Amino acid sequence: MNTDPVADMLTRIRNAVRHRHPRVEMPASRLKAEIARILKEEGYISGFKVSEEGRKKTLRVNLKYSAEQGPAISNLTRVSRPGRRVYAGHSEIPAVLGGLGCSIVTTPKGVMTARRARKAGVGGEILLEVS
Repeated sequence: MNTDPVADMLTRIRNAVRHRHPRVEMPASRLKAEIARILKEEGYISGFKVSEEGRKKTLRVNLKYSAEQGPAISNLTRVSRPGRRVYAGHSEIPAVLGGLGCSIVTTPKGVMTARRARKAGVGGEILLEVS
């Protein structure tokens, strides 16, 4: 059993990007699907799909590459872990690479980017940073 499914998701994506795979599959959950939705909205992946086979749900993430710049995801880091949770208020959420990257935050209003959380005036747990 995996104790940190989000870290497992990020590791699978990092390994697939490193080896230039077109897509990566993993066990699905609502949180992972929300993270994939935000990565798609921010332009880091080209798409995702949750498929069901019996009781087993699978999340398939299609990775994005460009001919001149390489992979869209250069850095994917887990911030809040099961051993050390990281929470921040809306005014304390740090910017990633001076605003060039993106943080994903779980808030009482749902999973959203740090930019949207600041705009909505809600804080929460900082899950990951992507650039």
